[in-house]
Amino acid sequence: MNTHIVTGAAGFIGSNLAETILKQGDRVIGVDQVNDYYDQNLKRANIANLKKYDNFTLIEDDIQKLDWQELLKGVGVVYHQAAQAGVRASWGDGFRSYTERNINATQIILEAAKETPSLQRIVYASTSSVYGNAETMPTPETICPQPVSPYGITKLAAERMCWLYQQNFNVPVTALRYFTVYGPRQRPDMAFHKFFKASIKDETISIYGDGQQTRDFTFVSDAVAANLAAGSVPEAIGEVFNIGGGSRAVLMDVLATMEKVIGQPLKKEFIGKARGDARHTSADVNKAKKILGYNPQVSLAEGLQKEWEWVQTLYS
Repeated sequence: MNTHIVTGAAGFIGSNLAETILKQGDRVIGVDQVNDYYDQNLKRANIANLKKYDNFTLIEDDIQKLDWQELLKGVGVVYHQAAQAGVRASWGDGFRSYTERNINATQIILEAAKETPSLQRIVYASTSSVYGNAETMPTPETICPQPVSPYGITKLAAERMCWLYQQNFNVPVTALRYFTVYGPRQRPDMAFHKFFKASIKDETISIYGDGQQTRDFTFVSDAVAANLAAGSVPEAIGEVFNIGGGSRAVLMDVLATMEKVIGQPLKKEFIGKARGDARHTSADVNKAKKILGYNPQVSLAEGLQKEWEWVQTLYS
């Protein structure tokens, strides 16, 4: 039985990833501080789900307070999913939590990894937010990153830190730039979760700008598959990969699909454009296909149906 660490194991992608690894029979040490950035009950429910497995251990603490040299002993892969998320909340007073949880926490893990011979891989969860308003669509990994939010700046800084440790100390790092991940356990501050919840509560949804912005949407099980490949394929070391779902869509079209899934219209109000939001995102995933064998399986309509079924269990 191999032992892996998943940071952010109580979160959206982290809990889905941890559960998939547990089902495969490997041991998972989950690290999560279970902070109050969003409803802790949702995180507790994710953890309760993982605790059903005998091969799961939870360390509920701040990454920066742990003895990582001790923790990494005998560990094969660290899936570093923990982060301070959210583009809009990264402006202003809250910025310090972004530098602490995104940059400092990552540096601490990398520093300990220098001294860990058992470690085969660190998979760092990066984001399409590093691209900002990319000039090329779909966007390849070779485009110069130009983040348009403080969140994107901190995620890019931590990603760059990974390459420093890989180049100077041979720490085996791979980075995945996620494009708008959705599905069951999605954070409540993310659009699809908010929209589905508003429909159940008969509330109005707010749409930033004109609704013509596009996103490349990635279902969570595809993001999980990308992590597992990134943790095992030897050629992935030192590389960054776009992880998109292959279903770039205009927001208004997505809302129409959601209305079909729900079976009734959503009440919409249009508000001003959000600062720090990229207008369009689109992933060129050819590199991930070639090196990781990545091949997104879940269509947007199918994925929205699965998320809708999950959201109903929370609010109906």
